[in-house]
Amino acid sequence: MSKPKRIEVTIIGGGMITNDLILPSVYHLQRGIVGEIHVCALNAPPLRALAENRELREAFPGQTFTPHPALDTPADAQFPELYKKVLAAMPPRNAVIVAMPDHLHYPVVMEALRCDQHVLCVKPLVQQYAHAVEIERIAFEKGLLVGVEYHKRFDTRALMAKKHYAAGDFGEFVMGEAKMIEPYYYRHSNFQNWFTCEHSDPFTYVGCHYVDLVYFITGLRPTAVSVTGVKGRFPNGNEGYLWANGRVIFENGAVLSVIDGLGYPDEGAGSNQQCLEMFFEGKDKSATLRHDDQFRGVTHCYLEGIGCAGSTFNFVSPDFFRLVPWEGEGLKPVGYGFESIAATLRAIHGIETDVAGMGDMESLERRRATIRAVDAKGIIATPANSSVNELVMEAARLSILHNGAFATITYGDAPRARLRDQ
Repeated sequence: MSKPKRIEVTIIGGGMITNDLILPSVYHLQRGIVGEIHVCALNAPPLRALAENRELREAFPGQTFTPHPALDTPADAQFPELYKKVLAAMPPRNAVIVAMPDHLHYPVVMEALRCDQHVLCVKPLVQQYAHAVEIERIAFEKGLLVGVEYHKRFDTRALMAKKHYAAGDFGEFVMGEAKMIEPYYYRHSNFQNWFTCEHSDPFTYVGCHYVDLVYFITGLRPTAVSVTGVKGRFPNGNEGYLWANGRVIFENGAVLSVIDGLGYPDEGAGSNQQCLEMFFEGKDKSATLRHDDQFRGVTHCYLEGIGCAGSTFNFVSPDFFRLVPWEGEGLKPVGYGFESIAATLRAIHGIETDVAGMGDMESLERRRATIRAVDAKGIIATPANSSVNELVMEAARLSILHNGAFATITYGDAPRARLRDQ
């Protein structure tokens, strides 16, 4: 077998996250480790929007992707099973990025594994802990890496906090508050077609970032969750939880309050509002950590409004994702959003480069060893090192559907989430 120089990448899902983060990140990696790029969506309109995106065309001149379905497909034609055909046509042990609505992650990830593909999935991986365990088992048996795109793990501030917590510089976590309010205009996007009460809510969609981040920094596992939702109507009339407030209790008794919603003003200066504050106790003293993630000391005021919201005065956070000039052609992505995607795809490329030329059994054992090393390192989120989040998601959904009743999480041989009174 010839030594692989590049990996083929197929993105399943052509929506907002693919446009804003995933495709530009993969385009930049195509300048090095990525070969062909395929994007599969339910229908053609989002693929046409990606192909015609002026910013992406200027940032990555001459680069493109193979669309599924074709761009000239009638707009009203839908292909919910097309991704299976696209995955089946891929050469084995390349990379699939799953960027679908939360409740569709499981079948798509499982199909990618069935087709012998490494996977990067947007968070949360799945909505049930048993599914995360199943994915971990099957992927390990096949020697395939599954990464979960919890990009806040790659924020320099989070990595600094993790290092200092491990060193004992903060003491022990006892109380915290997190907030992530996404823009109001999300209500007018495709969210209104899937972000309904039976499928998701703001806590499980974006609050999971901060639950994972606290677990990432401290290593403390959540043991109880209470989430109360505020319902509202999307423009198309569908009912969803538009706001949510959650409390997460950790195994040492620490409490994290999490406020989430789809309601940051479109006229606001930031693209959203997000922050984390944690308090710690040591011997006869306390410590604190504060991350103001929506405002990092940079403001711009333009002549005219730009961006989705069209505001003139902006909190311009450079840290999550920006396209900026560089020494090469076009623009390049910077920020921890890009680094998160790049880390998993580089790991996949590294695995396949390492085993090039090996026999089947030697290759499988080497790939398994590398996957366990990634699991143990705990920077790239994987089913093995982040599945406590699936327990939190199960608990949160139980709670919000029962008007905020506490759901408890137990570990041991058979971890599970259940309502406290059951």
